[in-house]
Amino acid sequence: MEGLVRRMPVVNDVTAPVMPEIRASIGVTGHRAKHPLYLANAEQIESVLAALFELIDQAIRDAPLLLGADSLAPTRLHTLLVDGTDQAAAQLALAKGWELVSPLPFGERLNLAINAMPENAADARAILNGDLAQDSPTARRAEAINVVARHTRLFELADQDKTIERLYLTMLDAPDDFAKAQAFALESAQRASLAGRILIEQSDILVAVWDGQSAANIGGAGHTLATALDLGAPAIWINPADPENWRVLHAPESLALPPSEAAQNNREIEVSAMIRDIICPGEAIQADQSAAHRGLAALTGEKWHDRSSRLVHAYRRIEALFGGTEARFRSLVQNYEKPDQIAAGSGAGLLNAANSLPGADPEIAERINEKALKKFAWADGISARLSDHYRAGMVVNFLLSALAIVGGVLYLPLVSPEHKWGFALFEFVLLLGIVIITWRGQKYRWHGRWFETRRVAEYFRHSPLLLVLGVARPPGRWPRGTETSWPEWYVRHALRDIGLPRAKVTPAYLRATLSALLECHVTPQQNYHSEKAKRLKAVHHNLDGFSEFLFKLAIFSVAIYLLLYGGSVLGLVDGDMVSKLSKSFTVLGVLFPTFGAAIAGIRFFGDFERFAAISEITAEKLDAIRGRIQLLSSAPDPARDYGRITELVHATDDVVVTEIENWQAVFGGKHITVPV
Repeated sequence: MEGLVRRMPVVNDVTAPVMPEIRASIGVTGHRAKHPLYLANAEQIESVLAALFELIDQAIRDAPLLLGADSLAPTRLHTLLVDGTDQAAAQLALAKGWELVSPLPFGERLNLAINAMPENAADARAILNGDLAQDSPTARRAEAINVVARHTRLFELADQDKTIERLYLTMLDAPDDFAKAQAFALESAQRASLAGRILIEQSDILVAVWDGQSAANIGGAGHTLATALDLGAPAIWINPADPENWRVLHAPESLALPPSEAAQNNREIEVSAMIRDIICPGEAIQADQSAAHRGLAALTGEKWHDRSSRLVHAYRRIEALFGGTEARFRSLVQNYEKPDQIAAGSGAGLLNAANSLPGADPEIAERINEKALKKFAWADGISARLSDHYRAGMVVNFLLSALAIVGGVLYLPLVSPEHKWGFALFEFVLLLGIVIITWRGQKYRWHGRWFETRRVAEYFRHSPLLLVLGVARPPGRWPRGTETSWPEWYVRHALRDIGLPRAKVTPAYLRATLSALLECHVTPQQNYHSEKAKRLKAVHHNLDGFSEFLFKLAIFSVAIYLLLYGGSVLGLVDGDMVSKLSKSFTVLGVLFPTFGAAIAGIRFFGDFERFAAISEITAEKLDAIRGRIQLLSSAPDPARDYGRITELVHATDDVVVTEIENWQAVFGGKHITVPV
């Protein structure tokens, strides 16, 4: 399949952002080297891992590349760098030229001290101080971790290191104290679970080496596997007792069932299909690949405009006229923020916050700007213009339809029947205008292109705050479009392109990100949706009132005519005058209900009431999150841990995605049509 160009065109001196790099992201979890089954079958396990990695590489080579061969980036492996499964997978990945990324449960030095498994507190303290352990096996384990870590991008969850280090050393100082060992085990397991959650979210497929005994051990391989399946991520399960008989899983319920013969016979095909779905959007895999091409062309081939056109402001003029604002006839021209200007414009506060994070990746702000914000600005500008075309087209169609009907009968009081042709011609021109608008809307996919690019823009809008915290939407939790899936595919790969930052998450880091979340996203979006809800409620109410008013005028005009006619029958009114006015009243009897119906049609099409409800609910949810953020901001550092903050970030992400899904549900089926 011939790929699209990765670089978007330069239009009107606007340099559009490049398309994202496309890669597969694999997560690996599994038993340590000392696990009896791993120890007994280590060579076999590593052989199976090597075969799986080669299968993945082959599937990538065979997958259709929508953006061309140069869009493909090295596969990325996520692992916690623990000895055994993690390190074996990391060595295999390095040999294949894959990228290595590791979300560590602790800061790098504490992680090293714990996973080197020293026999005594003295060696643990030595490692924590940056020195070598005296015990040779401990020193070898530490060096093995360091060797891999030097080739790995590390994301360190160090915000609770002081507490964890204290519990760890206390345990080593009292090796026979079960309570102290349990206290450390519980806290460290929670941290491992958080790192495991990051690993799942950053990966397209999870590979788990697990004995199948228990998934209740928090932070362990079984727990990570079960969590991945709960989040909708596909997984490959390797039982160390029988590595060759690995399985592909898609649901947590599969863990309780024995493998079917058919599934095992087709597992390689299934893995290849999963990789193909990662590399290429679903619609592009089908026989007809045009849908994905057409969709991406809304980004790759779209003409950039610096501002909106006055010719397509009809829908927004309706909002201005009936939205309850005083400036009803204000200019509605919108200036679109260029991708190259967003860093100094609307994105400045967010980028400054990312740059000023203590211990942050020094390159993260630039990567966010280049790979997320510029793409947001581009998609937002395109989507806004397409929205104007589509929604204005439907509004104009309703109004032209009403004018055509009225124009067809307007000759009655004005000219004799032999001169009706002029009015018929007027009606024909208006009807032809409806046909042309509808044809252009369908030909150029105003509705589809708007829908797709708006989804892209909204996903990108809040993504930077997810990125700095290493948070991502799990692969199984992305919404699905009604007709296309490329917007989700596109954004997911763009965010994967950025990936986990090279950062050390400290209490100060969390304080700063919490503040940025509140100031740069939650509060502005809450205010936006609150105002939008008020405005759309007013539009709905006023349009409803106006259409009712026109209906009442229709009744009134008919009633007046009947009174006049009745008066003429009774001799109270001049009959000739009533006869002359009858045609005018006929026009009024058509005009008022026709325009009333057109206004009602616009109200139905715009669905202002439902959109107001969606924004109102969204504002309420964001306000609740804002309250939680404010409470957490005032809490002491130990209570403001990574897990609590990421819960709020996920909640914010869920609000955004739910709003997109609701918006799609309302407008998804309202394609531009002839208003009949």
